[in-house]
Amino acid sequence: MKKNRFLVAAILFAAVCTTTLVSCKKDKNAEPKDPSTEQNGDNQNDPPTSDVVTYTLTVLSNDEEMGTVTGGGTYAIGTEATLTATPTSEEYVFVRWSDDNTNSQRVIKVIANETYTAYFDARPSTGSDTDTEDNHEWVDLGLSVKWATCNVGATKPEETGNYFAWGETEAKETYDWSTYKLTGDGGSTFTKYNTTDGKTTLDLTDDAARVNWGGTWRMPTLDECEELVNNCTWTWTENYNNTRVAGRIVTSNINGNSIFLPTTGYYHDNNIIGSSKGGDYWSSSLSTSSQKGKDMFYDSESEEVKISDYERYYGLVVRAVTE
Repeated sequence: MKKNRFLVAAILFAAVCTTTLVSCKKDKNAEPKDPSTEQNGDNQNDPPTSDVVTYTLTVLSNDEEMGTVTGGGTYAIGTEATLTATPTSEEYVFVRWSDDNTNSQRVIKVIANETYTAYFDARPSTGSDTDTEDNHEWVDLGLSVKWATCNVGATKPEETGNYFAWGETEAKETYDWSTYKLTGDGGSTFTKYNTTDGKTTLDLTDDAARVNWGGTWRMPTLDECEELVNNCTWTWTENYNNTRVAGRIVTSNINGNSIFLPTTGYYHDNNIIGSSKGGDYWSSSLSTSSQKGKDMFYDSESEEVKISDYERYYGLVVRAVTE
């Protein structure tokens, strides 16, 4: 009996020692884990992680009847996205994006959540009251004269055409007193249209419109320019008829017909000044107070259209009129 008791005691002692040794090998501070929540060593309740940053590009149309847009969506940071604005028919034109970009299709780099809106408008119409005079088209604006649809030297409304000094009929490379044909002393005195001859309106032989276009075309007088200014609405556009040419759409308050006067700037010496900001158009009239040529002027920043005086040797464009 004593031997049996001794044997049982020895077995129990060995079991306790084995359990203690195994326990000592474990981290005493470790929390027990539920096997059901483990998968490959990660907690399956944690969301998956990713190193790719994405942004949302929102592309809108100001009027979906006039035009549609594409290119919106979610992009990885640094991705190049192509935005496209497309008029729904020939009746409408794309004008600009909300950030003033005038390209109907453009590529941008995505670096943040952004929204771009494409602006569309009705295509400007010259109206039905049009015809030609000696192969050049005119529009009836309900005024005392008909106005040409493009500048002298141009074939389309959006083209600048030729620059002329006041009283000259040919374009040239340099516009200064040394090249001006109606003075011999740098503008101190004039050989024509001076205080001696009393002429205040260009003769047709010195009229750039009549000499270059013929027929009954001529340069507008000061009164005719003022009539255009006072009886029309002058609307600025950055992208006339989707040609990427800026200027003013001049719409008659009388019959709703219109013409387009593109930005032109003016020539001084052999440089064009302000070609993207404003339009400068000669009249055939002389300023009796300053002995300068009268012109019609607008700029992109002001809604006001002005009649001003320019030195005769400056190179300006001409928009012709006919009876």
